[in-house]
Amino acid sequence: MTAFRLIEIKEDIRADNSRLAAAIREQLRGKKIMLINLMSSPGSGKTSLIMRTLEGLKGSINLGVIEADIDSAVDAEKIAAVGAPVVQLRTGGFCHLDAAMVNRGLDALPETGLDLIIIENIGNLVCPAEFDTGAHKNAMILSVPEGDDKPLKYPLMFTVCDLLLVNKIDYLSLGDFDMNSLRERVLNLNPRMTIFEISCKTGAGLEAWINWLKKEIAAFRKGR
Repeated sequence: MTAFRLIEIKEDIRADNSRLAAAIREQLRGKKIMLINLMSSPGSGKTSLIMRTLEGLKGSINLGVIEADIDSAVDAEKIAAVGAPVVQLRTGGFCHLDAAMVNRGLDALPETGLDLIIIENIGNLVCPAEFDTGAHKNAMILSVPEGDDKPLKYPLMFTVCDLLLVNKIDYLSLGDFDMNSLRERVLNLNPRMTIFEISCKTGAGLEAWINWLKKEIAAFRKGR
């Protein structure tokens, strides 16, 4: 019987990714630029939230954006139209971003003048949760039309995130979404999760999100 060598590709890839992600975090910390990885299902409102965030932070926080799509530049065009620095990553089939992809996006953004960079990850509640992008904070959006059972179906996503934004609360009266059940399910998985209820359409709850960002960035600059 011929001997052979077994190579665990997935574990090697994750180890390499983790090392690069740690280096990205350290490099950005040295520049006092905070990096947030924003994840969600398709159509939950990631781009709408970023547009609202640009508006809310205008004049106080300089924000750059890394957009990711399998095969599109639509969202980057929207961000660029309002004058914000943005880079589009086209993954060509990959359903997530990893640290190497993010690193390429960072290289294409301005080196100075930014306080915050938001990654708009691929719309997917599975693969993006498995890869460290080098972000200092992970945030996710769950929209009301998706239902309150998503923590039961995609527990890893809710476990790795620091912040949950429940978007499209203007739809609450149109269905059977149970906010109390959602909160209970989320906090059972991740007791440290911060949860905001928002509507990018009406603007409800967005002030709390903007204030959270300002507070986190201030603490980040002080090395906390």
